[in-house]
Amino acid sequence: MRAHFWTVVPRLLPPPAAGLRDAAWRGSVVDPERGPVPLGGWFSEGARRDVVVVLVHGLGGSAESHYLSATAAACQARGLATLRLGLRGSDGKAGDFYHAGLTTDVAAALAAPELARYERVALIGFSLGGHVALRYATEPHEARLAAVAAICAPLELQPAQRFFDRPSPAAWPYRVYILERLKRLYAEIAAHGPVPTPVERVQRVRTLREWDALTVAPRFGFSSAEDYYARASVGPRLRQLSVPAMLVACPSDPMVPHASIATAAAAAGAALDLRWVRRGGHVAFPADLDLGFGDARGLAGQLASWAARVGSEEFSSRSLSEAPCGAGAAAATT
Repeated sequence: MRAHFWTVVPRLLPPPAAGLRDAAWRGSVVDPERGPVPLGGWFSEGARRDVVVVLVHGLGGSAESHYLSATAAACQARGLATLRLGLRGSDGKAGDFYHAGLTTDVAAALAAPELARYERVALIGFSLGGHVALRYATEPHEARLAAVAAICAPLELQPAQRFFDRPSPAAWPYRVYILERLKRLYAEIAAHGPVPTPVERVQRVRTLREWDALTVAPRFGFSSAEDYYARASVGPRLRQLSVPAMLVACPSDPMVPHASIATAAAAAGAALDLRWVRRGGHVAFPADLDLGFGDARGLAGQLASWAARVGSEEFSSRSLSEAPCGAGAAAATT
């Protein structure tokens, strides 16, 4: 019940606006089938030029999701530049949509002229956005990418889908909430471009697997939902991480199960710094959360301190992973 509390309550509160100093940002990504596809978000120049923090939302989220706003505000308070990136279609204004293994939107955002002046990039993704961020770091990427942090991200997509679709009263509210948001966005996307399945059929979707089978698989050339999960999952690729990467996760997360993280993280070895947080929910944790990154407690404050280290002169992979709880796949904190 505590995990449900931490997951639900932040979504019932007004999005944090205090301290935000950013303006609307527009970019685009060139898709091999669709051509130029618009991207949106919110950008703040910051006072520092050593690092820009790029934030990526989760499934059904957007550049205005509360966890992105809170983290951006904390980063801006430290003088850091931020880009709250909305993946394609997340605002309903593009004739296309994203999936968990599609990294070209991130690549296009990092190549935007507004980000060219910054020496390093710190990439932070939440939930599915964390999966996208980790996947990007295992592929050929922007040379300025210095570190990646993923918050409550699955590493294996099929165990996460099965957990999300399980026939349990505890799973039903989350499933309805996310799918209703996705279906609303799909209808808006269909007004701007072709979609693989008629909107009327997609409106009857009741599970995430059905959603992926009717939308993601046919749009991006996967033979099935299972083919998508197998080919897009970042878990088997984690040893290809070329920059320091941290995953913050909660064992009792009601949306992303332990099984979708633990095995893949163990196989990754030292390539991934996995930090299990005992108290919390899905992308939400107590205000006194301490990951070992400075005195600013709470998830947003700790991530801002982590990002500030990416831009520091003494930056190194070791300095990022130092924390009182230790580092590596077995690390844990309260």
